[in-house]
Amino acid sequence: MAKQQLDIILETPTFVAINKPAGLLSIPDREQSQLSLKDLLIEKYGKIFTVHRLDKDTSGVIIFAKDEATHKYLSLLFEGREVEKYYQAIVSGVPTEKKGTIDAPIAEHAIDRGKMIIHPRGKASVTDYEVLEEHKLYSLVQFQLHTGRTHQIRVHSQNIGHPIACDPLYADGKPILLSSLKKKFKLSKHDEEERPMLNRVALHSYQLKFKDETSKEIILIAELPKDIRALLHQMRKNL
Repeated sequence: MAKQQLDIILETPTFVAINKPAGLLSIPDREQSQLSLKDLLIEKYGKIFTVHRLDKDTSGVIIFAKDEATHKYLSLLFEGREVEKYYQAIVSGVPTEKKGTIDAPIAEHAIDRGKMIIHPRGKASVTDYEVLEEHKLYSLVQFQLHTGRTHQIRVHSQNIGHPIACDPLYADGKPILLSSLKKKFKLSKHDEEERPMLNRVALHSYQLKFKDETSKEIILIAELPKDIRALLHQMRKNL
């Protein structure tokens, strides 16, 4: 099994919080086709329990329980919406309203399996958003999830006309190239074609806040990963 370093944010006797890298499955898929974060944790702890999950391309804070009692406790917190969940993302364009609430029910697409849509008969889905930085072509936006639907932020950001950058399901999926940000871009002599600055759904689980079994407030933060930080750096330089 490939040796992959676990980026542990916080470990207690009852749970472990990890900063998941983009491109790694949270839990094994049906085909067991590739390594998942849960596989790595089982290798380390022997037994581990899934509390919630992040999409494969989404990076950031994710929690696993170490025992059944904690698994039940944390799962009920998530179900009861007693966990504050904040995400940050690069979206296409600049939202006109700098803060707002997206309240639009989400349902599974009738034909396209795995894709979600806004539908009046869907499940209630509520997301708050706030624009943190505006650039010419993209913005850095913070989202707070009040419900936990599949692809909720991706569907809701598409719904307000500003899909998450590089999203192949809810946008055009095109990578972000430095040449699109920099006026006088020149390809280096060694490269035949330009390498993308970002080529994955630009979504990051930034912060989780909740009270543990002893009523102690837990705040878990995963700073933006290197690929998104590098992209923001270029955007700030090329304002």
